[in-house]
Amino acid sequence: MKKEYHSFNFLKKIYFVRTGGSDEELKAANLIIEEVNKLGGEAHIEEFEVDASNITKSVLKFSEPDFEIECAGSGYSGFTSDEGVSGEPLYAGIDEEWKDVSLKGKIILKASKRQPHPIYEKAIKDGAAGFILATGDVYRKSKDVDLDPYLTRDLDYKLGQIPTVMVRMADLEKIMEKDPKKATIILQGEDYKRNSRNVVVEIKGTTHPDEIIAFSAHYDSVSYSKGAYDNGTGAITLLQLFHYYMNHKPDRTLKFVWCGSEEMGLLGSKAYVRDHKEEVEKNIVLNINIDMVAVTLGSDIARVTGDNSIVDYIKYTAKEFGFPISVKQGVYSSDSTPFADNGVPSMSFARIAPMGGATIHSHNDVIERLSEPNYIRTCDFIIKLSERWINAKIFPIEKVIPQNVKDDIDKYYQRKTENK
Repeated sequence: MKKEYHSFNFLKKIYFVRTGGSDEELKAANLIIEEVNKLGGEAHIEEFEVDASNITKSVLKFSEPDFEIECAGSGYSGFTSDEGVSGEPLYAGIDEEWKDVSLKGKIILKASKRQPHPIYEKAIKDGAAGFILATGDVYRKSKDVDLDPYLTRDLDYKLGQIPTVMVRMADLEKIMEKDPKKATIILQGEDYKRNSRNVVVEIKGTTHPDEIIAFSAHYDSVSYSKGAYDNGTGAITLLQLFHYYMNHKPDRTLKFVWCGSEEMGLLGSKAYVRDHKEEVEKNIVLNINIDMVAVTLGSDIARVTGDNSIVDYIKYTAKEFGFPISVKQGVYSSDSTPFADNGVPSMSFARIAPMGGATIHSHNDVIERLSEPNYIRTCDFIIKLSERWINAKIFPIEKVIPQNVKDDIDKYYQRKTENK
């Protein structure tokens, strides 16, 4: 009799902050390898380079009236002199308000964690002086809002750099109330590169070894977050799937990819499809991604970045097994997207928490918000569904990405906008 395996127990082993490229991410990768090897596999690390930054000084001050606001600087946004960069604060609530306004010399206030790419393009073109972004909400106390800015993405900084700082949403509201005439950003530090890593293991197929189904899930977290829900739960789901298929040998070859640095822009999955280009083009016929399951309060979803026939297949199977799940065609912001962008039909499974429920990307992403019974139900459904495809006499999913889905992927990657 095969020994039962409960991957939920592994979650506590990687229950620590593990940002992309950090020593902690490497520690988590090695723990995953150790677990895979215990289950009879031979996992290995594949490294890739990512951006990193060490911010040593972040100052945000205003005049007329004079006051200062706590902030955190964004790496790869450009550093300033000791005097900083100054300009008139400019706030606009909706993107349309920016189109006909000159941003030259302005410090742009935006009530979001990121500046939309079209605004960044215009800011570079016009010669904006800086960005002030915001995180959290106006109701939370400062101690409950992690002041952690994202690094500026290469899509933006390749156009040029604009010094950027993050404030709390409640502080952005204070700035607006005070209506200062001048803002100054001082930002100093060092940008550099370091290695992140994917963890990869294979189970060879018995009758169709040249056809590969790739399972993926990211295992990194954002700063401040131990990432239990996002995405420790996805990482342990891959372990459960790996254990199952080690004990139920698949007809088709399976790849399991624990992706690093997803939180930095899907960098692990992008690196995998780049470094395995021939395999992606010739052999990988499907990607199944898991990103955030097991939450106590929530509902299961699947987003299919592929043909609508896959949507119908999942809906049919869910009804057959009595598994409630919302299934739609579309782009899910996770590691399924780079596979689909390279021609592989892909899907992401998740259990989404409601407003007021579990939160991600903060220190509030904790194990206490998770349910092992919910986790088991989702795992069981993914196994039942994937086993049909993996062991089909003829693979039932055509390797095609419909044009409307390609257009959605282009919009997601901001290669196209509504105006282009």
